[in-house]
Amino acid sequence: MYQAKLYFRQEKGCVLEELTHDAGEPLCIEIEELHDDKVTFVLESGNRTHEHYETLDATDHVEHVERLDEHNILVTKPSCGAYSAIYKNHGTLQRSNVISGKQRVYNILVFRRDDLKDIITDMRTFGVVTLGKLEQFGERQTELTTQQRKVVHRALERGYFDWPRQVKSEDLAAELGISKATLLEHLRKAERKLLENSLDNMDRVSLADREFVT
Repeated sequence: MYQAKLYFRQEKGCVLEELTHDAGEPLCIEIEELHDDKVTFVLESGNRTHEHYETLDATDHVEHVERLDEHNILVTKPSCGAYSAIYKNHGTLQRSNVISGKQRVYNILVFRRDDLKDIITDMRTFGVVTLGKLEQFGERQTELTTQQRKVVHRALERGYFDWPRQVKSEDLAAELGISKATLLEHLRKAERKLLENSLDNMDRVSLADREFVT
C-alpha cells in the first residue's frame, strides 16, 4: 500500500477559491461523502462562518449549505473532478484536505502504483498535478471496535467504497439501524486507526521514481 501527496491546481474556477481569497489564508475541509459526482464536506470556517455561509448560499452550483456550529459548515456541491479520479482508480482519499486558491493538497492511499499513475493521468485532464511525496506502508492487524468492524464490513459488502458507489450512506445507516451521522463517525474513526497503524510501519519509497509525474 502506498500513500501519496498530490498537489493539484485546477483550471476551472470554484467557490472555494473565492473563499480562500476572501479569508486570506488556506481553508481545511473534511470530506464526508462522494456520490453521483457530488461531494459533501465540512468546511472549517473559523471566525468567518457568517461570511462563508452567505457566499456559499448565494452560489448557484452549491446544492446544500448548513451551519453545523459556530466554526463549521456542511456543504454539498458538484465535484471538480479530482475526487472522481481518485475513487474510480481505486484510491482512498484522506478526509482532511487543504485548499488555497486554485491549489489543492490531496493525501491519498492506493494499493498499486499503476492506480496512482491512472489517478494522475485523469486529474491532468482538468488541471496541473505534481507528486509531492510517495511512501510505502507495511500492513498489520488493526484493532477496531466491534461496531467499527461491523460498519466497515457492511460498507465493503454493499459497495459503499466502490466507484460508482453502490449504496448511499443514509441507506447503509438504515440497514445497520443507526443514524447517518453515527455511520460516518464510525467510518471516519476506523479510517483514522487504519492510517495511524499503517504509518507506524511505513518504509519510504524513493522519490527519484518520476514515472508518475513525467
